Amino acid sequence: MLGACSSQSDVKPLQVKKTNLPELSSINSQPVVEKDLWRYIVNRSTLTAENDSQLYWHIDWFKKHPDYLTRITKRAEPYLYLVTQEVERAGLPLEIALLPIVESAYYPFSYSHGTASGLWQFIPSTGKLYGLKDNWWYDGRRDVLASTKAAVKYLKNLKKLFKGDWLLAIAAYNSGPGRVQRAIKANRIQGKPTDFWHLKLPKETKGYVPRLLAVTELIRHPEKYGQTITPVINQPSIQSIKLTSQFDLALIAQWSELEIEELYTLNPGLKRWATPSNESYTLLLPNNNMALFKRAMQNNPNIDKLKWVRYQVKPGDSLSLIARKHATIISQITSVNHLDGHLIKAGDYLIVPIAQKHSDEYSLSESQREKSRLNSRKSDRKVIHTIVSGDSLWLIARKYKVTINSLIKWNHLKRSEPLKLGKKLLIWQSKSIAKKDLSLITTLGINIDRKVSYRVKNGDNLSVIAAKFGVTVLQIKRWNQLANKPLQPGQKLTIMVNIMNTNMK
Repeated sequence: MLGACSSQSDVKPLQVKKTNLPELSSINSQPVVEKDLWRYIVNRSTLTAENDSQLYWHIDWFKKHPDYLTRITKRAEPYLYLVTQEVERAGLPLEIALLPIVESAYYPFSYSHGTASGLWQFIPSTGKLYGLKDNWWYDGRRDVLASTKAAVKYLKNLKKLFKGDWLLAIAAYNSGPGRVQRAIKANRIQGKPTDFWHLKLPKETKGYVPRLLAVTELIRHPEKYGQTITPVINQPSIQSIKLTSQFDLALIAQWSELEIEELYTLNPGLKRWATPSNESYTLLLPNNNMALFKRAMQNNPNIDKLKWVRYQVKPGDSLSLIARKHATIISQITSVNHLDGHLIKAGDYLIVPIAQKHSDEYSLSESQREKSRLNSRKSDRKVIHTIVSGDSLWLIARKYKVTINSLIKWNHLKRSEPLKLGKKLLIWQSKSIAKKDLSLITTLGINIDRKVSYRVKNGDNLSVIAAKFGVTVLQIKRWNQLANKPLQPGQKLTIMVNIMNTNMK
């Protein structure tokens, strides 16, 4: 079923507004419209540094890596017009459209060790605050249109918070408004200036704003710095359409004559083989492909958008097992089959949605990207670790001599979620560590349990505390003889932290 359709094909190229100056000639009276969208952005940039030296180190880095910006500007091509349009519509400085270069290298599948995701690198809590949904089917932080709208709204709020100072707002986008506010307060107490350039901020944030300004300068004068910028035509190349029923991506690909991989590239918020269930979804397609898709929808109004199978429940089956087997979710099975609860019995029949094609065909789905990571190759030694009972990120990191942040980044994990038994983790070890016999080191090392006292803070729960110390919820319960009662702020807990002294024999 086709819902309300929102299209970008009717939007004119971005252009500067006419002024009231006298017309000198028919040529001079026409507004200037750059054919290249990069030029349109940098020609209207307004943010500046106090002096060139503040940008030197960043510009010098790009000069030493000339292929980097070339690759990124090519990668940005499908998204740049849409992002620029949203930034300009909201009245933000146009170079904000370049911020995803700094944040994610304009790669919507980017995932940081801090669990930030997407072009704009939203962490889960901020994403939720700005309406970006994250469920089994969909992650709004990776959705290009939804995340851009959220980032624009967030930046506007930060600009208001910092009284119109865009550099402070951008710094706060990186490190959080609280940190910038504390730095301003500290300078004010000491009688120092409170602009961005004089604040004491984390190293990453001190480099974040200059890097954006450096990127603007590099795109403005690429030849001066030995850069190649891939032009992007200053016209909309994609359209959006609101789907009000769930679609298999294979059917969308068939109707739009587009490869499934291209569908994921334009719609990176999609995590599985179909659009989200039980909610509308805004789909992005190239202009020509959108025309084909709309025509197919009109010609096939009654066709099933998903493929369904009649499944007979077997002894030992559960809804979670059946859902996992068919790559769907329990709520969809219960809804379609009008089940009141999760109780099923052997011999019953259920209607279950299934993908039209083999899972390998959905090349950029979350499961296939995970499989690709596990099968990837690089110069370091690759280890696949299967999670067993008692494992924690802390223990795994110690075992393989890597950091917890690396484990999170390599495997797209969330700190707050417990590890699942049987899940495979990808670990990259440097060659120097890989040469050592880790099992021997572990055997020879002396295990030391250190008792740590921890006071419960507002917002804490057992899962959060367990993840913080790299232990399990069951261990915390056992150490503290906890019943199934909520934790209270100020409550004192005992945590046993394991320290392995690998130097002693």
